[in-house]
Amino acid sequence: MLRLLAFVVPFGVMMLFPVLRELYWLAAIFAALIGLSLSVLFLRRPLTEATAGLGEDRPRPRRPRRWGAADAASEDPLADQVLRDASASSPGGGHPENAQNRTAP
Repeated sequence: MLRLLAFVVPFGVMMLFPVLRELYWLAAIFAALIGLSLSVLFLRRPLTEATAGLGEDRPRPRRPRRWGAADAASEDPLADQVLRDASASSPGGGHPENAQNRTAP
């Protein structure tokens, strides 16, 4: 309601001027810009409170708390196996990083 009022009041004031009565579309554009500016400046707190209230009222879905931990636990043995395979096949002395940094003779 306050946003509508922020548009209607400037539009009504501009319609009092004879020049803008003929160019009502220009008055509407200016009133929209003024209303938008007033809304951004003065109505930020009501918007924040309204959206916070909506988020609190909505039921939250049930999800496992630490799904990332279970996923990481299943990936760790695979990552270790890849590192063991890479170190066994690399000529870098057991470290795959050494094989990448070694220059060819």
